[in-house]
Amino acid sequence: MIIRPIRNEEDYETALEEIQMLWEAEAGTPDADRLDVLVVLVEAYEAEHYPIPAPDPIEMILHVMDARGLSRQDLEPFLGSRARVSEILNRRRPLSLEMIRKLQAGLGIPADILVQPYELANS
Repeated sequence: MIIRPIRNEEDYETALEEIQMLWEAEAGTPDADRLDVLVVLVEAYEAEHYPIPAPDPIEMILHVMDARGLSRQDLEPFLGSRARVSEILNRRRPLSLEMIRKLQAGLGIPADILVQPYELANS
């Protein structure tokens, strides 16, 4: 099993093609082992060359609201009054540490997303 590092786009495309051919490999076989190694190499290459930025905290909150059918009123236990919810969602006020903790505990939104910097609306 000769496997080489992925150093450029050509190597990357070749690895993706081979992964596709090996996708149905039976666990415990040499093909499955090769598949596992290629997937790790491709993931490392993609992480370096095609990083995915962390989502915007407010966009993440809005996504969770939409996905779960939540209203702005449903956010009041996590963010405060109706006015405070409006300020946060309209980017007039930043999330506080306490709000982040409550959103993580209550809605399961990862704190590492909520602590990301984001643009506030101009006053």
